[in-house]
Amino acid sequence: MSNPFVRIVEPLDPKQPLKKFFNLSKLEDVRYARLPFSIRVLLEAAIRNCDEFLVKKGDVENILNWKVVQHKNVEVPFKPARVILQDFTGVPAVVDFAAMRDAVKKLGGDPEKINPICPADLVIDHSIQVDFNRRSDSLQKNQDLEFERNKERFEFLKWGSQAFKNMRIIPPGSGIIHQVNLEYLARVVMDQDGYYYPDSVVGTDSHTTMIDGLGVLGWGVGGIEAEAVMLGQPISMVLPEVVGYKLLGNPQPLVTSTDIVLTITKHLRQVGVVGKFVEFFGPGVAQLSIADRATIANMCPEYGATAAYFPVDDISIGYLIQTGRDKEKVMCTKKYLEAVGMLRDFKNSSQDPDFTQVVELDLRTVVPCCSGPKRPQDKVAVSDMKKDFETCLGAKQGFKGFQIAPERHNSVVKFHFEGCDFKLGHGSVVIAAITSCTNTSNPSVMLGAGLLAKKAVEAGLTVKPYIKTSLSPGSGVVTYYLRESGVMSYLSQLGFDVVGYGCMTCIGNSGPLPESVVEAITQGDLVAVGVLSGNRNFEGRVHPNTRANYLASPPLVIAYAIAGTIRIDFEKEPLGINASGKQIFLKDIWPTRNEIQAVERQFVIPGMFKEVYQKIETVNESWNALDAPSDKLYTWNPKSTYIKSPPFFDGLTLALQTPKKIEDAYVLLNFGDSVTTDHISPAGNIARNSPAARYLTSRGLTPREFNSYGSRRGNDAVMARGTFANIRLVNKFIDKQGPQTVHFPSGETLDVFDAAERYKQAGHPLIVLAGKEYGAGSSRDWAAKGPFLLGVKAVLAESYERIHRSNLVGMGVIPLQYLPGEDAGTLGLTGRERYTIIIPEKLKPQMNIQIKLDTGKTFHAIMRFDTDVELTYFHNGGILNYMIRKMAS
Repeated sequence: MSNPFVRIVEPLDPKQPLKKFFNLSKLEDVRYARLPFSIRVLLEAAIRNCDEFLVKKGDVENILNWKVVQHKNVEVPFKPARVILQDFTGVPAVVDFAAMRDAVKKLGGDPEKINPICPADLVIDHSIQVDFNRRSDSLQKNQDLEFERNKERFEFLKWGSQAFKNMRIIPPGSGIIHQVNLEYLARVVMDQDGYYYPDSVVGTDSHTTMIDGLGVLGWGVGGIEAEAVMLGQPISMVLPEVVGYKLLGNPQPLVTSTDIVLTITKHLRQVGVVGKFVEFFGPGVAQLSIADRATIANMCPEYGATAAYFPVDDISIGYLIQTGRDKEKVMCTKKYLEAVGMLRDFKNSSQDPDFTQVVELDLRTVVPCCSGPKRPQDKVAVSDMKKDFETCLGAKQGFKGFQIAPERHNSVVKFHFEGCDFKLGHGSVVIAAITSCTNTSNPSVMLGAGLLAKKAVEAGLTVKPYIKTSLSPGSGVVTYYLRESGVMSYLSQLGFDVVGYGCMTCIGNSGPLPESVVEAITQGDLVAVGVLSGNRNFEGRVHPNTRANYLASPPLVIAYAIAGTIRIDFEKEPLGINASGKQIFLKDIWPTRNEIQAVERQFVIPGMFKEVYQKIETVNESWNALDAPSDKLYTWNPKSTYIKSPPFFDGLTLALQTPKKIEDAYVLLNFGDSVTTDHISPAGNIARNSPAARYLTSRGLTPREFNSYGSRRGNDAVMARGTFANIRLVNKFIDKQGPQTVHFPSGETLDVFDAAERYKQAGHPLIVLAGKEYGAGSSRDWAAKGPFLLGVKAVLAESYERIHRSNLVGMGVIPLQYLPGEDAGTLGLTGRERYTIIIPEKLKPQMNIQIKLDTGKTFHAIMRFDTDVELTYFHNGGILNYMIRKMAS
């Protein structure tokens, strides 16, 4: 079928064959010129896919009418150009594909129909841990141990890259997915199948939004939704509101991009942007580099938006050249964007589109800051850090409180380490990590950290040897320019050796602390501190022994490491005293912006990017040596504790089952606000006394071989036992933190998995009660798969984070939401009732349904299936069941 919207056929590049593109700016429709640039990308994707199977002309008209229909829950399809995955979410996706091939074959279909249709890149970046640090061979030792632990997972991924077309694996040791996407994978404009069109992407990691900083519209989705996209299914989404975020002025000389993004995160959490696009505009944007914009876009999940879009401008075009992209292709990219009215000039206010709402930030008001101690949105000015932490010490247990008795605020514990005596107290820094794509992608803050380290060493400052310091760059390019600029040796002298190329401390792969440090923390019940240049600091995420964790720029990470405590006022107190007895203050060693920019201009050059990325797929010899099977169907090993065929498709038939009411369900867990996906399905350490540990021990493994929950996501038996296993879980049924709940029929307090198993054996369905922002954090689909396997049929919450709600829908778990103005408190719910949820025969999006309690009380809630397509998935028992039936028939 010919596409009715192709308006122009032009050769953009005389040297290339004739190319077609959809000239949106010549639709001869004044509505187009008023659309936010992010909505123009959605419009182009709808036009490009306008045929009788995917997109109707009415969908295009709805997008053009965005200003009128944005508040009306209008459903539109979106088919992104690409999909990216990381290995923690990529392994379960490939496991699902392998199991889906088996299921399609059993139903009489062609198993090879289960295959990605669009390009899919999987970057292995989540497996490496900080086992070794503060030594010159840390990188090699950590990489060797990574392969020793994950050989089976890596062999499985290599099988997937051979068994499935359009799937490329970027081997371990290459960098962090979002930085690799920014510096190498992103096209900005696609040149495929005879057409030019805007690049767009969804990824199985919530920080996929980082690429929005380059003008590529992208956001995170759950693994199950990404799998459907790879199989050709468009994303069904409600046409979003777009908040225009106007940036004005120039940042102060001491302010970094980290300070700007932490300020924006707090601001937008207060504004409320969940489920919305944020689009940046205004003259202040022109003052930000692409690395700065990418830092701001990266933390989009932390302020709750779907996307954080910076339209393409001349600075974006310059970045493509700086990072070694082909110049001729870059010029074609610019010509295309000019032709379709999608090249932005941020200083030209006549280009400003219509927005749902406009909020402003004057960059001159931003001050150096951190965020913590438990949430990214809790920004604290550096000048207030000491006072704020000391207030948190005594405050009631919560996001800003540890409830430490006043007489214990100055407790000190002495300990012995490497032949010397040291002291730890509340606020002592025990982890200092320059980590995460949020900041290591930005040469200005990385070179700033290097120059600060140089000045610190030259001033005679050191870092105490027990502090676990580390540097984990997001790509090999970072190491290249740190080394060439001469600052790498100074970072090493302060303990910040390169320990690996991956997410590491930011995702909880921080490795063990010295035993004497752990003993001191435990003995004194101390609030020890981690400081990291990451994007998340939720409880229990960074390390089990750091109860307070602060997000900070790389230079500040080094500063707090030198100070050894968070309880310091940098303006009044010295960082340290050198061998000559001189007091050294932070202002004495902080590099100026001019110093940083001069080094950046000299050493961050296109040749570096070309040299690193031309060999990225072949440079890892350990990966090259892996032997993987070549069969199209995977041969499951029943002895494996990493890779296991999941039970999701057991007993699946072509016939649909009519959804039935959920009758007399027990409440498995009763939560308050801001329960994150880290609480629901932790990625880090497997506690030795946990159900998952008992299972692995029964399979003959020792604690040293447990690895992490994230690495075990290809095995449902481990992951079901790891669901709600976070040691900082706060369940209203229990009077202390921990992964336990009450089994009401017996009255016993049990581990969550053990209680769920008892309910399941007795045939009792389960639900979960929660407050606001349920499912905040990462895109991990195991936060939905795990509860599904525990027998959770529905969640009743005050509000949901976008990705997690979609994941629940994808697994057939019903997301229920209290009516406006109602919650568990106003309804008098204790969680000890039994719940019957009435499922009407005829369902429609966001309809109210009835819930009956065994007490006789009845109330209503909103069934958060937001589109007709989501209802179709529900009737199929989930999105993957739908795709299997579609492929089999």
